[in-house]
Amino acid sequence: MVPASPSAARLNWIKNSVEYVRSNIQAMDGYTPGEQPQGGKFIKLNTNENPYPCSPKVKAAIGRVCQTGLQRYPDPAATAFRRQLCELLTGELPDISPEWILCGNGSDDILTIITRTFVDTGDVIRYPNPSYVLYKSLADIQGAEVDVANYQSDWSLPPEFSEPQDRLKLALLANPNSPSGTIVPAAAVAEIADALPCPLVVDEAYVDFADANCLALVAENEKIMVTRTLSKSYALAGLRFGYVVAQPQIISELAKVKDSYNCDALSIAGATAAIEDQAWLAENRAAILATRERLTNELRSLGFECVDSQANFVWCRHPRHDSAQLYRDLKSVGVLVRYMNYPHWGEGLRITVGTDDQIEAFLAILHPLLH
Repeated sequence: MVPASPSAARLNWIKNSVEYVRSNIQAMDGYTPGEQPQGGKFIKLNTNENPYPCSPKVKAAIGRVCQTGLQRYPDPAATAFRRQLCELLTGELPDISPEWILCGNGSDDILTIITRTFVDTGDVIRYPNPSYVLYKSLADIQGAEVDVANYQSDWSLPPEFSEPQDRLKLALLANPNSPSGTIVPAAAVAEIADALPCPLVVDEAYVDFADANCLALVAENEKIMVTRTLSKSYALAGLRFGYVVAQPQIISELAKVKDSYNCDALSIAGATAAIEDQAWLAENRAAILATRERLTNELRSLGFECVDSQANFVWCRHPRHDSAQLYRDLKSVGVLVRYMNYPHWGEGLRITVGTDDQIEAFLAILHPLLH
């Protein structure tokens, strides 16, 4: 049977259907993730993934869930993970209990939940520049305005980041920051939170590679929320699991907004097994920090200006070579790094810390491109 042709009215609706989309969604560019090549062979140093396999305990835990079966819904509260995390964090936050923790499908999901909870159309979100570009997309989706505070030349926050403002409902601070890898000390973060008239999210996606964190501040100030992910230090970017630590009265409000089952049974089991294996984390961290130091030193010896990083990547630029061209030249020979160009700041390359073999190959390819 030949299907009927669409009516003129139907064709007109198809043509103009975008008009039904919210105006702020039509206007926004949307978040652009780092490149994930689907074919070919690359040295992939562009999305801050951990270059090593995850703990074997993760695979074993996921296997046990698969053997049990996936016909039932997962625990909507990820209780097993939250209890295990409390054991891990009690030294830094003695009063922590599962009621202080909400889990999500990566920390991006957590950031979305927080934004949806606190920010309404016409409200203001503040974040520094350069920083995680997703923050702008979260504001755009809510129909919120952004108040961007440019980092100072030494990567410290400007005074205006702490200033009160009408309609300011949320401040976001990546700490360690991306793309710079720099960190704002906890004492300074505490002062910022005291001055702000709104909640402050300390996005600690890379904190396991840093020398300090802001977790203890959660108990000191109800406005402070700390978000983390297992994508980076636990080598679970493909699993998608993150969490936020905040005071219980905040967590209970965030829980109203999250999807019913935003973490699946496989991710809960894998994430719980990952944080149980702290010996694996310590070994992995040591390897990445050693390679990070080597990468930084080698880049500087080639004339790059590099920021001292507290994350698993290095931000750099070369005074005599265009960053965009270097990115293109590297990609043409099978090396992916992240080229970024920020308004009112400028461009640079963010290079993920890979294995020693990957970094050695990268440097061997990079050297002749500079001469």
